[in-house]
Amino acid sequence: MTLSMIQPLSQFVYISWIDIIDILIVAFIVYKAISLIRETRAEQLIKGIVILIIFTQLSEWFQLNAINYILRNTMSFGVLALIIVFQPELRRVLEQVGRSNISTIFKPDDKTDGYNIAEVVDSIATAAGNLSLSKTGALIVIERETKMGEIINTGTVMDAKVSSQILENIFFPNSPLHDGAVIMRKDRVIAASCYLPLTDDNSLSKQLGTRHRAAIGISETADCAVVVVSEETGKISLAIGGDLTRNLTPDSLGKWLTKLLTPQKLPSGSGKYILKKVKDKWQKGG
Repeated sequence: MTLSMIQPLSQFVYISWIDIIDILIVAFIVYKAISLIRETRAEQLIKGIVILIIFTQLSEWFQLNAINYILRNTMSFGVLALIIVFQPELRRVLEQVGRSNISTIFKPDDKTDGYNIAEVVDSIATAAGNLSLSKTGALIVIERETKMGEIINTGTVMDAKVSSQILENIFFPNSPLHDGAVIMRKDRVIAASCYLPLTDDNSLSKQLGTRHRAAIGISETADCAVVVVSEETGKISLAIGGDLTRNLTPDSLGKWLTKLLTPQKLPSGSGKYILKKVKDKWQKGG
């Protein structure tokens, strides 16, 4: 290797302490940005964008010209789309940064360990059954993949281990927290008395009240499961993906929730073909 070839490389090998500080600051900003969106619906949108970028690169490697053309032209409007889609989240992030001080900036994120799904389902089903018998209205939102930090902020933060007694006490008539929805994350009651967006679907039955419309509304924008107990009839319903299943019993509700909350494992060998193709393409220098 000649001296003329070594000199350009030496510019990249040398890293000053200023460069190190610069890299650390950028890494910290990226980390905090991820932390700020981790508890919102924006997290799922970011994952979708990453998948879109990956498919764009794969379509180029495999010479899928039509798909590649569509994806690249779609992504050319990505910046404008991000600003429009993330407008509420961007405003919330800027407000949070403005309210932050040094202690909150460096505060580590809370972690939620694994939990016993059977106990959680039993607590919810038991509470729903008892509330149904007494015709006590209830609205329980069970968070899944999509985080609901912006909804939690509208209510009263609790962070208590779930039990049927806690849920029944929250919705007891005239209690301070009985209005609004309970937000659950794994085996914790994160917040109570939260406000939910109402559905815009005008084709729904006029028999459905505000609770049912709120349950459908939040299930349209997140992958949560929402348990509703009617105050007028005492009937138990479950909202998922904008659809409402009514007239459930505590047993049938428990079966639904067990199926929804149990992690689904991918079949053995899933994705191996794509990974093999990418590896072969990489080895060929494609």
